Formats: sequence, structure tokens, C-alpha cells
Amino acid sequence: MTMDNTKIIVVEDNVVYCEFVCNLLAKEGFRTQMVYRVSEAKKLLQQATEDDIVVSDLRLPNGDGIDLLRWMRKEGMMQPFIIMTDYDEVHTAVESMKLGSLDYIPKQLIKERLIPLLHDIQKERRIGQNRMPVFPRDGVAFQAIMKKIKRVAPTNLSVLILGENGTGKEHIARHLHEKSKRAGKPFVSVDCGSISAELAPSAFFGHVKGAFTGAECTQKGYFYEAEGGTLFLDEVGNLAPGTQQMLLRALQERKYRPVGGKADKNFNARIIAATNEDLEKAVEEKRFRQDLLQRLHDFEIIVPPLRDCQDDIMPLAEFFREIANNELECNVTGFDAEAKKTLKTHIWRGNVRELRQKVMAAVLQAQTGVVTKEHLELAVAKPTSSVSFALRNDAEDKERILRALKQANGNRKIAAELLGIGRTTLYNKLEEYGLKYKFQQP
Repeated sequence: MTMDNTKIIVVEDNVVYCEFVCNLLAKEGFRTQMVYRVSEAKKLLQQATEDDIVVSDLRLPNGDGIDLLRWMRKEGMMQPFIIMTDYDEVHTAVESMKLGSLDYIPKQLIKERLIPLLHDIQKERRIGQNRMPVFPRDGVAFQAIMKKIKRVAPTNLSVLILGENGTGKEHIARHLHEKSKRAGKPFVSVDCGSISAELAPSAFFGHVKGAFTGAECTQKGYFYEAEGGTLFLDEVGNLAPGTQQMLLRALQERKYRPVGGKADKNFNARIIAATNEDLEKAVEEKRFRQDLLQRLHDFEIIVPPLRDCQDDIMPLAEFFREIANNELECNVTGFDAEAKKTLKTHIWRGNVRELRQKVMAAVLQAQTGVVTKEHLELAVAKPTSSVSFALRNDAEDKERILRALKQANGNRKIAAELLGIGRTTLYNKLEEYGLKYKFQQP
């Protein structure tokens, strides 16, 4: 399997060892380029593509691998970076990982570890994944989710993860996989919204050489890649009707046939699906198959929006601040009081993804010191008419008000902004539900 347009740039001052690594990679079908000095590497990297990967020795003439990595990140070059060294230095490993290196490989283990790592990068790129540091959330809502994960992970039940865009549904799916008996096997993520009905059979089941015009070589599909592990169907509600039927049949029979193939293959993978859509409604509207929903829905996990996870907002913001400092070569030490208040009271319609983007941009603006409200550039929600506050029932209405008041520490003005209603509307609601005197202004 080749890396297509990807080039592996090997930075190593020992010519013999550099050739050894490049020959090793070439046997696996990787394109390579040898570089012996940091200065030469910098010149080459200025013409490198985003798809290229850097494998660098730690000790080099005129600098070292860490210096090169730091320079790349400062210049905005985010290519995957792998450190190899003779020196087993923990502090260097930690520093390189903080700066964004994917791994730290002792040279004596290069054969065993480098090729699998490159194949992992290849696979992740192909299925559109992104290596993103994971942050353990300690809020009450997420602790409840962790209990569910602990309960269902060891089983083979299909899990449906529900939640808004940006809430971290794939993070939950990966956590399920890591806690399961399949943890040592592949985790294959599929963006269902990007697969057309025409390409779906080949994408999921693969095809043999000559199966159709343009099929110049045999291709393995997602089912093959996920064998023994977990197949994650992200935004499953976007599947075309024909694709839904095709998947249902394969999941029911636990068999599939590559396009142009003459024999069925057995399928053994755990199915986890995720969506931000109301699939029950989609079933009613004939946009999603009832039988497929039942097949995917042995167990349900609902990921709450960030606005309902008040305890997680500041820890996540601090986590993203540290990442931003490392990636952007900044030295921001924290958030001032107004910035913290703004973060806590913002509605976060884009959830954790939006929080990360806003914090990264704010750190870039601040460079040093603390992030201010101005750096965050968060628009305050404008109060609207009471019509926008219409909910399904009084109980839900009341619960939402209580939640907003808790988030706002009893401040009615902020609570009204969080709810997207005017203060007068909020006061009327407080009166209606007997909450008027429970939350007196200090």
C-alpha cells in the first residue's frame, strides 16, 4: 500500500542510517527524501505539502529535532512529526509530544514501530480523522456518560450516540472502543455524509481489480479495515436510502461481498453510530429505515450540549489554552475575570468545537499575559420575543429556567441572555413557576 502523493522526509545526519530508514520505507511503498542537516530540512520543508510526514533524528548538526519541530510549528507547518533517537530521554519525549510530535521512537525499535505508525496516519487521513488530544471531563453530566460507557463497552451491543454538532460524539465512540474487548483492534471512523450512493458499495465493502472502469487495483473497504474492531458510522442519518438497505443486509447477515468479488466475506466488528438528527422523526418522514435504526440502537448514549455542562467549560478552556500555547508558540497564562464570565455565560451553539476555536483564536491574539473578553470576540445573545422560548411542556420550560439561573449564579440578566429571551419574559416565567423569590438579586 502506498502513500499516494505523500512523501516521508527523513532528517538524519548519519548517511548510512538515513539510507537504511529510506530503504525500509521504500519496501513498504513509501516515497522518501533524505536530508542530513537542519538547515537543509528547513529549505525543503518550505516547499513541502501538507500531506508530507517528517521523521527526524533528535541529534543533528546545527540544532536538533526539537528545534526543527519548534520552527515548523512557529512557521505554521503542521505536518506529522516523528522523533527517532538513540537517547532514551524522558524529558525530551515529553517536550516533543507537547509541541505536537506524534511519537518518539528509539532507533533500535524503528523497524517494529515506524511502519505501523505511518500506516495508522495513512488510514486516519483516508477516513478523515484528526489526531486531537483527549481531555478527561469531570463534570456531573460526563461522569454519568462514563458510567454508561463502563457498563456497555465490554458487550457487543450496537451503540447509538446522540448529540448536537461539536459535542464530541466521536470522542465517546473512541472511548467505548478503548474500554471494550476490541481495544487492540482497529477503530475505523466513517463520515456517512461524504459517501455518495454510487460509491458506497466500494467504500464499505471494497472492490476487486477490474470491477468497474477505473478500478485499476483491488481496494479494501471499511468493513475489511474494521475487522475484529469497531466500525464507527458518524452522522449516520445522512446515509442515502439505497446505502441504508445495503448496510442493513450486511449487518443482519454479518457478511458482505466486495464489488466484483465472487465470494462473501464474514464480518466481525462492533457497530457504533452517531447522529445529531432525530432519527425517530426521520423514520416517520420515510428518510430513515426503521429496521436499520433498530439494528443500530441496542443501547443509547446522549451527549449533552456544552451549555448544560457548566462544570466543564473552564477546565476545557484551560486545556485548549495549553494546546494553543504549544502549537502557536505563545505564552498565555490564563483568563481574566471578565473573560471567564463570558466563557461561562456564552450559549456555545457550536459546543466544544466552538470553544476550542474561540480559545485558540484568543490565545493567538493575546500572545502573552491573560486572555480578555475582547480577545474572545464572543457576541452576546440578543434577547428575543417570548415566542422563541416556546417549549414542549411546562416541566421542560421550568427545568431550562432553573438551569440557566444556576449557570448565571442567580443573575437574571445573564440568565435571560442564556435563554435568548427578554428580562420581562423571564420575570413572568419566574412568577408563573413560583421561582420569583428563590433567586433574589444580591
